[in-house]
Amino acid sequence: MKKLIDEFRRGWQGIAQPSLLFSTVFVAGCLAASTLARWGVAQIRPDVFFTPYFPAVFLAAAVGGARAGIATAIAGGVLGVTVSFSDTNVDTARFALLLMFWAVCGFAIWGVEHYRRIVTQQREDSKRLIKEEEYRKLLVEELQHRLKNKTSTIHAVLHQVLQDQPQVWGRIDHRLRALSATDDLIARLDGSGCDIKDMLRAELGPYGHVRFNLNGDSLFLPAKLAVSLALIFHELATNAGKYGAFSSARGLLQVSWTTSEGRLNVTWDETEGPVIEKVGPSGFGTKLLQSALRAFDGKTEISFLKSGVHCTMQCRIPAA
Repeated sequence: MKKLIDEFRRGWQGIAQPSLLFSTVFVAGCLAASTLARWGVAQIRPDVFFTPYFPAVFLAAAVGGARAGIATAIAGGVLGVTVSFSDTNVDTARFALLLMFWAVCGFAIWGVEHYRRIVTQQREDSKRLIKEEEYRKLLVEELQHRLKNKTSTIHAVLHQVLQDQPQVWGRIDHRLRALSATDDLIARLDGSGCDIKDMLRAELGPYGHVRFNLNGDSLFLPAKLAVSLALIFHELATNAGKYGAFSSARGLLQVSWTTSEGRLNVTWDETEGPVIEKVGPSGFGTKLLQSALRAFDGKTEISFLKSGVHCTMQCRIPAA
């Protein structure tokens, strides 16, 4: 019984063509049920000859394909002409109805078969996309593994070279760790997302937890937005470590965020850092800050104040 149900399901969903035996039995059952229904209708209206066979044709075509539907239409038409449940004689009007029945059945079978082909094509496309996504994930994981190994190797080489210069090593070490932490974070975010506080702590933690302050409620960021913000925060933190608040002994950073009507507003405010006397031409980092949030109807504005860098970010929060 389970095998029959599974064969019916696979045929109905267009996964596989049912066997000839199953199709034959199913068509015979549909015709028998339609003939029984026709007998019941004949007790009220004896001139109904073909209408009860329409559901049989549709079901046979949907489960068994076009051939089963055509066979059901032919057999239903023959039964409608030859089998009578009253004293009504076979006349030309019944043959005219037969031709109309077959014409309508032809359109119905064509429609069902067209739908089955579309479903089959969509199923094949879905399988192909799933395989491509699995391959992409495998490739990304391999690249991430290699990048992590290279970062570890660079970290070890620099530590060996600068072991007699602890001050220089101290400035380089936390930057390498921050870069590695951001790479790991972006890898984890791909397809999941994270809380904005966790992201900022992972990015800013290597600079010392007493150097920054986070103000805002817990907020989960969908994966794509989280990756874009992670890149922005990493760029800002790197600049803060080179030229801004984190490059000064007294420098502090405050990051605050709010949400309103489905939009996120983030403020990055550095204080007590070195005075920025001259701003160079826009580089890759500046272009990244300006374009990273465009996909979310957002924008980034950065100002170089005497007190330090001030950056505001606004964007739409997509559905998770």
